[in-house]
Amino acid sequence: MASKPKQLLAELSHPGPHDVLRGNLALVGLPGVVFTPRSGLGLPAIAFGHGWLQPTGSYRHLLRHLASWGIVAAAPATQRGPLPSHRLLAGDLLTTLELITTVRLGPDGISVDPAKLGLAGHSTGGGSAVLAAQAAENDERPEIRAVATITPAQTLPPATVSARSVTVPGLHLAASEDLVAPPVGHAEAIADAWGGPVQLRKLGKSSHLGVTEGRHWSQLLLHGKPHRGTQQLARALFTAFFLTHLTGTTKYQPLLDADVKRAPIELQDEPAA
Repeated sequence: MASKPKQLLAELSHPGPHDVLRGNLALVGLPGVVFTPRSGLGLPAIAFGHGWLQPTGSYRHLLRHLASWGIVAAAPATQRGPLPSHRLLAGDLLTTLELITTVRLGPDGISVDPAKLGLAGHSTGGGSAVLAAQAAENDERPEIRAVATITPAQTLPPATVSARSVTVPGLHLAASEDLVAPPVGHAEAIADAWGGPVQLRKLGKSSHLGVTEGRHWSQLLLHGKPHRGTQQLARALFTAFFLTHLTGTTKYQPLLDADVKRAPIELQDEPAA
């Protein structure tokens, strides 16, 4: 019997069955972190773009959570200054995917399947993930299967323009109380412009920094603060989305198709072929 969306949400809100290893991307040529299951060959993987001024440590539990469900999750720690290049961060996200698909990870030789790759990000890192997805479609390398963002922010060049050329499935999580990147000009605009299947959800009682973890000095500059409910929803929805689109499983599709408490679907579009 198929599980109900509420049951799937509860399941994916908890860590998955895999023990998790943490590694340093600098060992393969790029500053950043990577979280992997303890073992596995041909695994799916995502590269995650950090928000403005945010360290990769602000997302460590999200990345660890994805790894516990069998998804290699890596985040480059570049372009962290006050005037970052969104285009260069997008390039670093693609470089991250290329690195983790060409080297064996972990002591037991974990490997990533180059046909099971995704992009994700928060704030301008989400916008940069959109830029990276467009660049990958233009170059056909690496092959991106899905893109997920949370409180994505506009970039230079505009993520809304790049979104028109992205034909892979997209999931965008907006925050109802986001004063830094209000949904109407950012997440909603990106979702409206999306060239492929897309879903937009609005997280209730959530701010721009809701998905981040711990304390960081940037909280003095940016509106919002870490929010446990937002973190749990992001972990569950990102996990369901990437397992569905990177591995081909249909188990978690009912969750992706359903309204969730504090995360109703605001837009769902399946463009005509």
